[in-house]
Amino acid sequence: MKLLNLTAILATALATPSAVTAFTTTVPQQKPTFFSGRVSAATSSTSSSQTQLYLGKTIAVIGASGLTSSECVYQALQNGDKVIGLTRNPSNLVIPKGSGGSKAGEALVNDNLTMIAGDVTKLSDVQKVFEASSEKIDGVIIGLGGKTSEVGESMLTDGTKNVIACMKEKDIKRLSVITSIGAGDSENQAPFFFKILMMTAMKKIFVDKNNQEDAVIKSGLEYCIVRPGGLTVEPPTGIVNVIDGEAGSISRADVAEFCLDSVLMEDFPYIGKAPCISSVGGTGWTKDRSAKARTGEEA
Repeated sequence: MKLLNLTAILATALATPSAVTAFTTTVPQQKPTFFSGRVSAATSSTSSSQTQLYLGKTIAVIGASGLTSSECVYQALQNGDKVIGLTRNPSNLVIPKGSGGSKAGEALVNDNLTMIAGDVTKLSDVQKVFEASSEKIDGVIIGLGGKTSEVGESMLTDGTKNVIACMKEKDIKRLSVITSIGAGDSENQAPFFFKILMMTAMKKIFVDKNNQEDAVIKSGLEYCIVRPGGLTVEPPTGIVNVIDGEAGSISRADVAEFCLDSVLMEDFPYIGKAPCISSVGGTGWTKDRSAKARTGEEA
């Protein structure tokens, strides 16, 4: 069974979480103005007494053309950040369906986007990412994927180790790594049907995912291992529940925002942890993105 075909199965198979801690974000329908307490360039015409101009950060996204990684790229650019992406084929990067609306599927190009063609398992290719910016990279998101038969049985682990080595060389601390529900110590949070797949058709990739997580945990970096439930390509809901029980489904757009927060929020609450996240079940805490909440002034 192909991994990409699991989305439809998981959307119906995943049960409501039995215990949750809500980390919920509000996602506006238009281009975001506020992001993790930062004010985007879209507010440049606002009085300085109300807001502070957000000058943007620089983020590296490894595996940038993937379905979830492209959400990370797109949302970061929408928020005024600079992005350096690594993927085997940059032409595969398109505006994602979840956040892209009517522009979904169009080529994703932006003055703040630098795409590098390369193989994450080759250290020399990964080094190009960290040499591409004249500014220090603020955070790195790893969202690797692919069929084991095509990318190899240790691509996730080998590639992640290369990224970690480059981050240490450049003194970059913040790392977010997207793995999966069922990886590491979250095996019991996976639904029964998914556990069967983990032990059969997906056995090799979960060996790689577990080794990847182990490398991240031992890295000494400020990491967040993100374990999403059943992934969809639906529009963002703004609801991200960090769960202790069985996983439900979540849109890739919501996963992306969680990952961006994890590398850019100074006080992100899940650094050094491996949260399982879901948008199904639980109650939500709404992260107030208003100017009043961020600056103490009226919006």
